[in-house]
Amino acid sequence: MKKDPRMMKPTGISLFALGLALAATAPAYAHNAAHSAQSPDTVTAAPSGPPPVPDSPIADKSTPTPPVLPQVTAYVLMDATTGAVMAEAAPNLQVAPASLTKLMTAHITYQALHGGSLKMDQVVPVSTAAWHAGGSTMFLDPSSVVTVDQLLHGLIIVSGNDAAVALAQQIAGTQSAFVQIMNKDAAQMGMTNTVFTNVDGLPDPAEHTSAMDIAILSRNIIADEPEFLHISKQQSYTYDNITQASWNPVLAHDSTVDGMKTGLTDASGHCIDATAQRGNMRLIAVVMGGPTWSASTAAIEALLDYGQKFFTDTTIATSGQQLATLASNALNTGSVAVGPGKDITLTLPNDAASKITNSIAYTADLTPGTTKGETLGTITYSLDGKQIATAPAIALADEAPATFATKLKRKLSKYI
Repeated sequence: MKKDPRMMKPTGISLFALGLALAATAPAYAHNAAHSAQSPDTVTAAPSGPPPVPDSPIADKSTPTPPVLPQVTAYVLMDATTGAVMAEAAPNLQVAPASLTKLMTAHITYQALHGGSLKMDQVVPVSTAAWHAGGSTMFLDPSSVVTVDQLLHGLIIVSGNDAAVALAQQIAGTQSAFVQIMNKDAAQMGMTNTVFTNVDGLPDPAEHTSAMDIAILSRNIIADEPEFLHISKQQSYTYDNITQASWNPVLAHDSTVDGMKTGLTDASGHCIDATAQRGNMRLIAVVMGGPTWSASTAAIEALLDYGQKFFTDTTIATSGQQLATLASNALNTGSVAVGPGKDITLTLPNDAASKITNSIAYTADLTPGTTKGETLGTITYSLDGKQIATAPAIALADEAPATFATKLKRKLSKYI
C-alpha cells in the first residue's frame, strides 16, 4: 500500500517544498495552509463591508484617533501591565481563533508545570490521534521520543497541531477533557466571547473568540507564565533534524517584538497576536482577519507605534510615600503623615500625568491614636474632573493618643 506523504518525516528537503507537498495531498489540511507550507504569503478573503470603527477608551482630547485598519476584521491594543486598552475596533466581534487557540493550550500546560503535575524533561507519548492531527506539524509519530519542553517549542514556534494533541492527552487524558479545562479557564479570565471546541484551532463553526479575549489571555500568560516569551521570541525551531521557521512574521520585522502567536484558516484570515517592549511599556497587539501576513504585520506595527507615541505608563501612587499630613488634636503630636496604601500605575495619554489631582476623604476615629499602616480614609485620583483611581489613605507612623497633659497644654495655649 502506498504511504501517505503526510505521515512521512521529511529528510533533507526544503520546508517550502515540504509545504507544497502537504498542501497538495489533502484538502482537509487546508487549515493553516501557510502553517503547513511556510510559503512567502497566502491570501484569504479580505473583510467585507465598512472597516471597524476605531476607538481609544483612555484617550484625551489631544490624542489622535487610533489607526483605521480596513484590511483587518478586528483589533485590540492593550497595555500588558495595567490592562488598559489604548485602541480597539470591533473588539468583541466573535471570530474564528485558528491557531491562536494554542495560546490557551500553552497556558494550561504551564499551569500543569507550575503545579508540579508535569515536568519539562518528561517524555510524552505520541498517540495515533496526535500523529494524524493534520495541518501545521512538528512531525511527530508514535515512535517519537519527545519531552514537554520540546512539545512547547513545537506548539508555540511552529504551531504544531500534533504537539497540542500530545500535550492535551498527557495533561487531561483526552482532548475533550482538556477542552473543558480550556473553557473553564477562559470563563475565569473573563473571556466572555470565547468558546473552545478543540485544542489546536482546526476549523469548527462552533469555536470562536474575539480580539479582546485574545488580548486578555495574552496578558494572563505574560503575567503568570513569562517563560512563554523565551520560546515565542525564537525565530526557528529544530526537532528531529527538521528546522522550521516561526510563524510569527513580526519577529523578523521588529526587534521589540518577542511573541506571541499566529493563526490562519480560511475562516479566520491571517491573525496575529504580538507583544513588544516599547519604552516603559509592554504592549499587546491583536489583529484578526487580515487578508495576508503582510497586511496583518503592517496592522500590528501601526498599533504598536500608536501606543508608543501617544501613551505612557505612569505611576501615580507609591505605597508608603507621604502625600499629606493629617492634623488632629486627638493625637499627642498633633498630626500624622498620610500616604497611599498601594502602588498605582496607569496607562495615560502622554500629556495627562501633569493634570492628575488627588483628594483625601478621612473616615477614621483618631481618639485611640493610630498605628502605622492603619487605613484612615480614601485617596481619590482624578483627571479632567473624572475619577481614575482610588487608594486607601494609610498612617505612615504610629501616633499615640493625646495625653491629659497635652490636652491641658493645648487649652491653656489658647489663652496665652
